[in-house]
Amino acid sequence: MRQILAKSEHCLGCKSCELACAVAHSASKTLFQAISELPPPQKRIFVECNGEINLPLQCRQCIDAPCVDACMSGAMQFDLTTGLIQVDDQRCVGCMMCVMVCPFGAITEITATRRVTKCDRCRELYYDPACVSACPTKALEFVEVETFAQRGRKTFLDQMKGVN
Repeated sequence: MRQILAKSEHCLGCKSCELACAVAHSASKTLFQAISELPPPQKRIFVECNGEINLPLQCRQCIDAPCVDACMSGAMQFDLTTGLIQVDDQRCVGCMMCVMVCPFGAITEITATRRVTKCDRCRELYYDPACVSACPTKALEFVEVETFAQRGRKTFLDQMKGVN
């Protein structure tokens, strides 16, 4: 299964991914109309910065998902077809248990509805994540984990060749 993975050393902290995510999950699907939508569109990715490192964070689609275990209404569900954890908006009661147990802080409240949302890998865009497409430096990739790791090993080896 492909994951959205980040290379923090390439992230500028521009938050283009956040904007693209919000627009992709808006009713209009266009920036200019999304700005005036009520309720406002909600982003599902968060660029965190500590002054030195920028890191885009979104739901990691954990195999042993604490959010699914903590959800008392059954709104957080593991989708057997896609292998992703999805939120059933109709079942969410707004208890925020999933928010409390998510180790990444990737689940957030939709203030207007008092329900939660999280990355759904752009289900409406046929699982072509808008955040990845919008990243100007390609810090985000939607790729198989092993492919990402293999590239990381190759990069490390290439860097070591230059060290005497």
